[in-house]
Amino acid sequence: MFDDLVLGVDPGTAAIGLAVLQRGGDRTVVVWAGTLRTPAGLAPELRLRRLHQGVAKAIQDHRPGALALERLLWGRNTRSAMAVAQASGVIMLAAAEAGIPVAEYAPLEVKMAVTGVGDASKEDVRRSLSRILRIDGVPDEPDAADAAAVAVCHLQQSRLRDLVNGAAR
Repeated sequence: MFDDLVLGVDPGTAAIGLAVLQRGGDRTVVVWAGTLRTPAGLAPELRLRRLHQGVAKAIQDHRPGALALERLLWGRNTRSAMAVAQASGVIMLAAAEAGIPVAEYAPLEVKMAVTGVGDASKEDVRRSLSRILRIDGVPDEPDAADAAAVAVCHLQQSRLRDLVNGAAR
């Protein structure tokens, strides 16, 4: 059965976007969304602990069937990429501890799922979530809206996987 309640996560170290989306019939609703921020001067291991605790709390509070995580793309700034990779690791750990599966999606996959265009802007993504996909409660905060987009991508992919698996049986 495809997932009906998913926690979408846009990873980072200074801030991560979180959004719990629920699919019901032909409507998808943002159940909860927020941005978890960590202080800039905090030691990296303490930032990671706060991120882990925040994601674990969101999982505990909302009991999603899956966690959808935006996959890190390596760019020129390897220091920043390493920090985001570490954050992604503690996010995955929180999901594993709760016994829920993690699915990762590249930024291009997320933008294509939401807008149909791989190089869409953040504003295009937000507008598509609200207008085209008719999702109720799209967050104003950019990181939380990105997390909602990751969750939408997962909801679409899980439905597609179910249809393919059903056809294969």
